[in-house]
This record gives sequence, structure tokens and C-alpha cells, in this order.
Amino acid sequence: MTVARTVELEGHIIDSGTMQQCFGAVMDLGGDFDVEVFDVGKHKEAESFCRMTVKADDEQTLREILHELHQHGAHLAEPPDATLEPAPADRVVPHGFYSTTNHPTQVRYEGEWLDVENIEMDCAVVVDPDADGGPRAYTKVLNAIEEGDLVATDEAGVRVDPPERPRGSGGPFGFMQGGVSAERPSGSLIREVAEALEETKAEGGSVLAVVGPALIHSGAGDALARLVREGYVDALSAGNGFAVHDLERGQYGTSLGMDVETLESPRKGHKHHIYTISEIIRAGGIEPAVQEGIVEDGVMYECVDNDVPYVLAGSIRDDGPLPDTITDAVEAQNAIREQAHEADMVLMLSTLLHSVAVGNCLPSTTRVVCVDINPATVTQLLDRGSAQAIGMVTDVGTFVPALAENILDE
Repeated sequence: MTVARTVELEGHIIDSGTMQQCFGAVMDLGGDFDVEVFDVGKHKEAESFCRMTVKADDEQTLREILHELHQHGAHLAEPPDATLEPAPADRVVPHGFYSTTNHPTQVRYEGEWLDVENIEMDCAVVVDPDADGGPRAYTKVLNAIEEGDLVATDEAGVRVDPPERPRGSGGPFGFMQGGVSAERPSGSLIREVAEALEETKAEGGSVLAVVGPALIHSGAGDALARLVREGYVDALSAGNGFAVHDLERGQYGTSLGMDVETLESPRKGHKHHIYTISEIIRAGGIEPAVQEGIVEDGVMYECVDNDVPYVLAGSIRDDGPLPDTITDAVEAQNAIREQAHEADMVLMLSTLLHSVAVGNCLPSTTRVVCVDINPATVTQLLDRGSAQAIGMVTDVGTFVPALAENILDE
């Protein structure tokens, strides 16, 4: 017995390859389709529309096909309200709950589409019918689910809007113009990133820097400190190691015992990082150390001096750690999540673990630049779903000073 459903696609579905992907998904899964309506946009801003009936031999195959089409932005022509089931216990979601992508998403409730707030990948969608101002839909990570939360299940009544490539050039952040390459003209790309950063700030947007210890070790700390001081970084996400490297450089001129200027290791230099940690602990934290004059320069100094909030997320390998480091993993995740939700542009600079952690919390509409000397770092970020990111395989010690020079010295 043949079963069928009618779905619709709209937007720049030709240019972005969405139609081809949908047709291919139907055929690859053993289904068939009939195109009922196909309106083609005939100028750069015009969108296209397609309505087609998808057919399969059984309900299970049809559900699999509809799941794939849903990921590409297709939705049922006559969508039902989302199916909502109460969570049976704290941190327990109903079977078959809808697991989010990082794309803008809506759920249908009582005949109206609700935008899902704080969209990020791998979350549940909770609907609150009694919220102030009317019903709300928002994401919740699994460990935040509370008994009785109304959780969206299945994909019926859920609509996803993946990014598309419009006609014309989109600069370095144009859809499908990202990717990873060590052979791009880095000078021109850095200029375009600088322009995007300046544009973000001019529009009142927020810039988040996600940084690793290699940034200090490579000599780029002064350049990042300038960007913080001049207001081009609104928040900082890092680990204990980055902050220790930065503070050590201010105290001793070394990073993990190596002189950043001469690249030599002074006598007893290997003890500098633990000495630095002990002094910050003695002061009670980074901010008190700045206030007491123990810390007088560097990235962390500029964050304190310019009221730039930072999150230092701990790991099992941390020395100390610094008093400012959040050692509870769930608490650190929540702090990172708050930063990510407020960011309009993110600079991920030579840190795999923190880049992936922040990337998991970002919607696909956030501009992301990932820079690392190791192409696998950038590739892993994109492979985990941050398809909106552009990747540069280059030395962060070259990238950050060049970025600062483009913004501050021209």
C-alpha cells in the first residue's frame, strides 16, 4: 500500500542546492515524488517555492524520508500542532523527543508558529503555554529538564530554516563559501574578517573571543589585549591554561617557562606558571590581583580593567587552578552557553576543546571564524555542525596581530 504526504520548500532552494538534496534523499530512501507546484524566483532577491507529494511503500519508509526532508527545511503542507508530552521526571525527556539542530526553528502551538528561543543543537524544545505575554518555546539541555515540562516530540509541527546561499557574493560569510583551506590569500581574508568584526560592532553586536594557551605562547597576547582595550572583544571564553599563560607573561615575561621574545627558557622558568598561580590565589583571584597592582598588563588585565566578562572553564589537567576557574563541568557549560547566546560574532583562536564546546551552543546564524595551525581542529568544528564557520589554517601568532593592525592601525 502506497502512503504519501505533501511537503513544501521555499527560499533560495535552487541556488543552495536544497531542491537537489531533497530529491536525492527521497530517491536514496526508496521513495518517489510528484512536483505539484514549482515557482522559480527570477531575480537576486526573489525566492522560489516548491510543493511536492512524497510517496513510499510503507509508513516507516515515509517517516525516514520526511525526517531527511525536515533537515533540509521542508515542512508538511498542512502541518499539525506539535505533539507535546510532559517530562516524566527531572532530567528525563519523553521517548521520541525532538532533538534540535542549530538552525532557526519554530514549533506550531494552537495553530500558531512559535519561534524557538536560544536555539542550539542537541537540545529538547519546551513549550510554556502560560508564559507572561503568551505561549513561549525555548530549548533546554537534558540536565535542565524538569518534571512536567511540555516537550516537543517527533517532527510534526516543527519547522526548521537552514541557512541558504542567496544569489550574489556574500563575502567570507556567504553560505557555502566557508570551509577549510591553508591556501587562501590570508591577507585579504583577514581584511574581510576585520571588516566583518567592525560591522558587527557598528551594528551594536557582541563579539566573543574563544582562546587557547597557544595564543600567548605564540606572542599574540599583546594584540588580543589591544582588541579588548579598544572595545572589539565583548566577552572571553577560555580555560585555566590560557589565563595562567597570560598572567605568567605579565609577571615573568614567559609563557609556560619560555621567554616569548627570545624563545629561550630561563633558569627556573619551568616554575613560573605555578608561582603565578600561587600569587593569584594569594590575592583571592584575578580581579583582586589587578586591583592590588600584582597584574598590570595582558589580556586578563584588560578584561578586568574594561569590564569585559570572561569564563574560565576548568579541566582535569589544570594546575592550581586559578580561583576564577569554574571547576564544575555543568556550571561551566551553562556559563559558556550564556556567552554563546549573546554573541553575534565569535573568534575561535587556537583551541579545539573550547571551540567545539562554544560551537555546540551557537545558532547557525552567528558568524564564526576558527583559526588554528592544525587543519583537523577547524575540520572537526565544521563536522560537528558549525557549518556557518569559516576556517583559516594559519598561525594564530600571525593572525591576531594582523587582525588588530587592520582594525586599529588603518
